Amino acid sequence: MADAFSNHADHVIAPATRAVAVVPHDANALSDIPKALYVGTAGNVTMRGVNASADSVWKNVAAGSILPFRAQYVRATGTSAADLLALY
Repeated sequence: MADAFSNHADHVIAPATRAVAVVPHDANALSDIPKALYVGTAGNVTMRGVNASADSVWKNVAAGSILPFRAQYVRATGTSAADLLALY
């Protein structure tokens, strides 16, 4: 299958090319900084951005949402949303 965009540089606003399951953890950082986070099951998401000094709580995130946030941590405490995917 041909990829018409294979000669274009990847960019933070470009569509993701892979998705990796996220297991929230209070101490462990994500292995790579994603472009965004997909929420499969609604709830709250507690995370810290790549350049932030504190966590933020995203409340009542709807199922199927894509959060355009470059998270370094997705915390277990305070996160009730599930089926999370990091988009790269």
